[in-house]
Amino acid sequence: MASPAVKEAITKAALQYTKPQGKVFEYGTAGFRMKADLLNTVIFAVGLLASLRSKKLSGQWIGIMVTASHNPAEDNGVKLVDPMGEMLEAEWEAYATKLANAPLESIADVYDELASKIDVKMTNPARVVFARDTRASGSRLVGVLNAALTATEVEFIDFKYMTTPQLHYIVRCKNTLGTQYEYGEPSEQGYYEKLATSFKKVMRGVKVQGSLTVDCANGVGGPKLRELIKVLDTAGGLDIKVVNDDVINPDALNFDCGADYVKTKQRAPPSSKAGALDRCASLDGDADRLVYYFVDETNTFRLLDGDRIATLAASFIGYLAQNAGISQKLNIGVIQTAYANGASTEYIKKVLKLPTEYTKTGVKHLHHAALRYDVGVYFEANGHGTVTFNENAMKVIRNTEPQSPAQKHALESLQALTDLINQAVGDALSDMLLVEVILAHKGWSPKEWLGTYTDLPSFLERVEVDDRSIFRTVEGSAERELESPFGLQEEINSHQSQFNQARSFVRASGTEDAVRVYAEAATRSEADSLVKRVRAAVGKVGKPKAQQ
Repeated sequence: MASPAVKEAITKAALQYTKPQGKVFEYGTAGFRMKADLLNTVIFAVGLLASLRSKKLSGQWIGIMVTASHNPAEDNGVKLVDPMGEMLEAEWEAYATKLANAPLESIADVYDELASKIDVKMTNPARVVFARDTRASGSRLVGVLNAALTATEVEFIDFKYMTTPQLHYIVRCKNTLGTQYEYGEPSEQGYYEKLATSFKKVMRGVKVQGSLTVDCANGVGGPKLRELIKVLDTAGGLDIKVVNDDVINPDALNFDCGADYVKTKQRAPPSSKAGALDRCASLDGDADRLVYYFVDETNTFRLLDGDRIATLAASFIGYLAQNAGISQKLNIGVIQTAYANGASTEYIKKVLKLPTEYTKTGVKHLHHAALRYDVGVYFEANGHGTVTFNENAMKVIRNTEPQSPAQKHALESLQALTDLINQAVGDALSDMLLVEVILAHKGWSPKEWLGTYTDLPSFLERVEVDDRSIFRTVEGSAERELESPFGLQEEINSHQSQFNQARSFVRASGTEDAVRVYAEAATRSEADSLVKRVRAAVGKVGKPKAQQ
């Protein structure tokens, strides 16, 4: 149990804030996320939970990131990071929800009850690191966090402005320092040095062709990319042009720019000055998503999304493993969600000849599945993802004696990749360097990358509904099949069967009263017809708000 002094300090600190009336909070796949002016008491609760989480894990460092990623500037959010830089353990999400909804006058009692329930040894130390993106509300929310951590006598470090992946990196570094699993120097500079050193190693003997224009969503990725460029120092001939890096004007964040804009609008940011066939990339507001794109000779926009990055990474790692003579010793798999384009899945299975599996939406599900492979490649179609190498993979790469100069080069390249890739979490800056490495090694332009397979035309639509909870998916279907409302899945199947290479699914949003309707088919007109039919079917059972 917490001491009376700590409980008193928690209550006194909590009562400085006002809980929004009638608001129920829920810790979702991206933590808590909403309008920033509603977040004070939620942030306070997260600070309390971080204290319990660290104590439960005998004083390991826990991370807290204050960000709303690709959301508009007026939003903000918060999520917890576990000791190896991974997402918060799923069981603890319910504890976060419980604390966030506790009345302020009794939140210290709820904290105490949780400590007993989870069997936390309260004499253990608690250690927390936190950071924020560039949103105007971040400073105020970090002040609330500070109050919660101070009340619970936590040792904490404020890393100020960071990308979300940088904070995940710091957490993993701090918890592995001095062990055989040491991940790196737990500082921002250590992050840049690790990426730059490994990039230079894997780029030996090859050069990047042409420049890369990077849209930073007017978020924290802009200044951090500029710092990384300084450390890279033109290695491998990499010439990066930074655009949309206005962090002074808060309203510019994610406005008509960024990875989410490019992916959903299927067009370059209006501010883009890139010419035909120029290589372009966009980050999101906290720099954990990355998409590539270009405009071809006919002025047609061409997107290279997370599916494309996954197939590119998997093909290159498979190629290096083959050249290193270790492909038989490594189990390489690609993890996707239902949003992955069907053509990418076919390419992975038939051309790369690698196993692929689906999981629920959300990187925590993909990450968990990736860890079941020696090398797990996972990317959501939105550009969020990474590659994981398990202990067996690291041993095989490290301990294999090369039998030729070619094998030696392949093994050294794989070793460098394990450092270049941020294995803790999807990281737009790390993933960007990975893509540049692979394109340089293959001698490919974006056009040749696009030519590996042809995407099936697809549509993703959002439908507002009265109650999203009635849209439940079948357990084990990776959200590709509905259990309820009754009869809706049969209707979707019926519509699908009328088109070539067609696939459609419906899933409830994790954060709002809406459902997502996805459809793909052999031609654009067929995909368009399918999405309209499924949308209409959803409308009949979901009572869209516009029709009430």
